[in-house]
Amino acid sequence: MSDPFLDLFLIIENRKSSKDKNSYTSKLLKEGEKKIAQKFGEESVELVIDYLKGTKKRTIEEASDVIYHLFVLLSSKNISYTDIEKELAKRKNVRRK
Repeated sequence: MSDPFLDLFLIIENRKSSKDKNSYTSKLLKEGEKKIAQKFGEESVELVIDYLKGTKKRTIEEASDVIYHLFVLLSSKNISYTDIEKELAKRKNVRRK
């Protein structure tokens, strides 16, 4: 069974070396850290607004935008999907106070 999160992350990774001028991902990666951080922040705020005042449909759409922009941010910092999986696995059985 396919993992849609991994699939998305791999597409983003592939776009890092893409010369496709029509690729939003390639363009965003080329614009650099500040633009990537700005877009992630904007999408996060939009998600919070839709969570509080929007519909379920809009919240799902904005959550998808946040996940995409988070993956771009991570990829731009050379953080792999596996790095995140490992960190989450370490936290799985940790009790928080």
